Amino acid sequence: MKIFRIVVSVVAAVIAAVLAYAATQPDRFEVQRSTSIRASANQIFPLINDLRTFNTWNPFDKKDSNVKGTYSGPESGKGAAYAFESSQAGTGRLEIADTAPPSRVTMKLSMTKPLAADNRVQFILQPQGDTTYVTWAMDGDVPFVGKLIHLFVDMDRMVGQEFANGLAELKVKAER
Repeated sequence: MKIFRIVVSVVAAVIAAVLAYAATQPDRFEVQRSTSIRASANQIFPLINDLRTFNTWNPFDKKDSNVKGTYSGPESGKGAAYAFESSQAGTGRLEIADTAPPSRVTMKLSMTKPLAADNRVQFILQPQGDTTYVTWAMDGDVPFVGKLIHLFVDMDRMVGQEFANGLAELKVKAER
């Protein structure tokens, strides 16, 4: 019985230490990736600002061929929205919250599964001679459960790799 109490005490101490450490983690996260595309911002902007076109290169939508998606609102620009349900990408809604043609598209990503989250997604297009430097960024709050998950899952590496893949697809489309 004494060994059992020792084991329980050690396990409880480890759990307490993990919870305490998680509580010290940042309250917000940011992930971003960038690339240079040999095309003008005017050529690239419509590939982002129209969600139907966006989803032809969006790696999160492309990862599940059985994704169920519904578009609503205007065809492009502020108010255009896409609700999705996917066994691989989760369930949520993406809406264009603001645009500044041809330099910026800001979106609101509201996830309901696998975890509830409200994040801001931004695409920044910066002309540089005959190329455009495109940045895909996402930021949001990290609730306590998220802090625990981030101890074991590197959000920057996981989501950042998808952003890099998506920007590579965007580059191919824009440079055609």
